[in-house]
Amino acid sequence: MDIVYLIIIMAVSFVITAVITKFEIPVLREKAGQNIREEGLESHYSKAGTPSMGGISMIIATCVTALAASVILGCSWQYILVILLIFLGFGFIGFFDDYLKVIKKQNEGLKAGQKFGLQLILSIIFAVIVAKFSSYGTLVYIPVADTYVDFGIWYYVFEVFAVLAMTNAVNLTDGLDGLASGVTALVSLFFALAALMGGAHMMSAGNATCSEEIFFGALCGACLGFLLYNRNPAKVFMGDTGSLALGGGVAAAAIMMHLELLLLVAGLLYVIEALSVVLQVGYFKATGGKRLFKMAPIHHHFEKCGFGERTVVVSFWAFTFICCIIAMIIIIV
Repeated sequence: MDIVYLIIIMAVSFVITAVITKFEIPVLREKAGQNIREEGLESHYSKAGTPSMGGISMIIATCVTALAASVILGCSWQYILVILLIFLGFGFIGFFDDYLKVIKKQNEGLKAGQKFGLQLILSIIFAVIVAKFSSYGTLVYIPVADTYVDFGIWYYVFEVFAVLAMTNAVNLTDGLDGLASGVTALVSLFFALAALMGGAHMMSAGNATCSEEIFFGALCGACLGFLLYNRNPAKVFMGDTGSLALGGGVAAAAIMMHLELLLLVAGLLYVIEALSVVLQVGYFKATGGKRLFKMAPIHHHFEKCGFGERTVVVSFWAFTFICCIIAMIIIIV
């Protein structure tokens, strides 16, 4: 598959998302207004009532575009279905959580145990499918060393952790207008280009197929289409419906490309966001109530330091762009 097809896939997904989002906003505004936490930033109080669950449009556009492109281009439908299984699965978990919170007005939504349990089951199913039916089995590609290492039984633990960690990291990143959608668009574009370059530049990770390229291209276009309405001031939020789907889909497709370790480079912002929360909670408990950051996740820390929301978001986009360039250099070299 060449760059022209990739651009067409991105454009189609972009248009579908933009159109669906335009029509879903008034519907969601009536039934799914966002609640703002009382302990949150005062500058965010004005966002109360902004429709949530907008990630539905990204999910529909990505699935429709990816399935249609795989049929038209003759790519392996098995690969795309596995990726979409995880993408949709995590999206449904997020949808149910959002439904309880914003429509049923149950502030908790899904209980933490329920939410984690469903995510764990889905992650285990995915790890087993990849290990049993992939030609690479339990091998994990180490990019810089340009070699594979057999993780054996630990492969399942590693991949389950990777999916869970990335999914929830993206969920934590979705806290400012346009942040998660913009960052994920950049990360998806990187992986789409990495798959496109597979034959010439990724000999050791050569099973990257057009299925992963199609998915990442469709996801990138969907994120950009959603960003039209999600940029500051946001007209709609993606909710857990969108953020969990994005995290699960990105993690699953990267793992199927055997480039999960490069996800730590291209998606370093996700890692930092999640790590800031872990450090904040750990430090708070260890010191009896002191805080390491003014507020976590770290994007709120910068807001507390006086940076405007748009400044933080654009800076984080730029940081992610640099991370993606570094990841691309690792592949090429």
